[in-house]
Amino acid sequence: MTTKTRPVGSALGRIYGDARRVERIAYVIGAVLFVSGLVHVGVLLVSGRSWVGPVSLRKAATFGLSFGLTLATVSWVTSFVAMRPRARNLLLGVFSAACVVETVLVTLQAWRGVPSHFNFETSFDNTVSMLLAAGGGVIIVTVLGFTGAALSGASALSPSMRLAVRFGFFVLLVALATGAVMIARGVVEARGGDAQLAYTTAGALKPLHAVAMHAILVLPGLAWLLRFTDWSEQRRTRLVWVAIAADTVLTAIVGAESLDDVSPLAAPVFATIPSALALAVLVATGVAAVRGVLRNSAA
Repeated sequence: MTTKTRPVGSALGRIYGDARRVERIAYVIGAVLFVSGLVHVGVLLVSGRSWVGPVSLRKAATFGLSFGLTLATVSWVTSFVAMRPRARNLLLGVFSAACVVETVLVTLQAWRGVPSHFNFETSFDNTVSMLLAAGGGVIIVTVLGFTGAALSGASALSPSMRLAVRFGFFVLLVALATGAVMIARGVVEARGGDAQLAYTTAGALKPLHAVAMHAILVLPGLAWLLRFTDWSEQRRTRLVWVAIAADTVLTAIVGAESLDDVSPLAAPVFATIPSALALAVLVATGVAAVRGVLRNSAA
């Protein structure tokens, strides 16, 4: 990757053109998954179907949107990391396949009108639940591989981008670990005969899972945008550190609320204020970066 500053629009346009073959395939798959999520959002809006519950098409929508965005993001972020071609192809290929399997199985069960997770009613449903759990395990293993590569193969990056990439993968691991805990807790309750409690127990951790899932896009995206300012690398790194601090506070508070089975939308004031401030600071770092880019372009 070149360090020469180029117009943001031109650089965005070249992300796909400069990508390796395996990255391009991941981008295409991610786009297809994302579009599938949008289609299901449209179906929900037009049909008036329920947005809540374990059999809602909302699950097909959220899995398509989330996995599509995550796959494209991971492909883009790992393009900055030095890896052996064979290792890159293997990890990104397996990760892409796992994202497809997870989204397809959840979508299939949603259209069948049965729960996708913690559903052991029939041999087919049991197989789907086990495949979803196994797919989650595969995703965790591949992200561990990417994280290891980011720790050892990012020395050529600028300090701000290196920091953002490494912390982004760390928070992604937090999200995936949360998902694993959700599955484990839900399976225990479902195997114990209380399926409804399984969905309630696992669902309590959804806010933490959601907040932590996309730091891998926000932080490297911020560091990438800062490349188009005329700021010193020291100043860029400081701003990335501010974003990391804000993201850490936000994730920690939402995590504590989730563990206490408290919705972030119904949290007490003493928890809402610091989380709102952390979110505001995180947004402010993005606004500052955009202003820096615009000011540099004008100059």
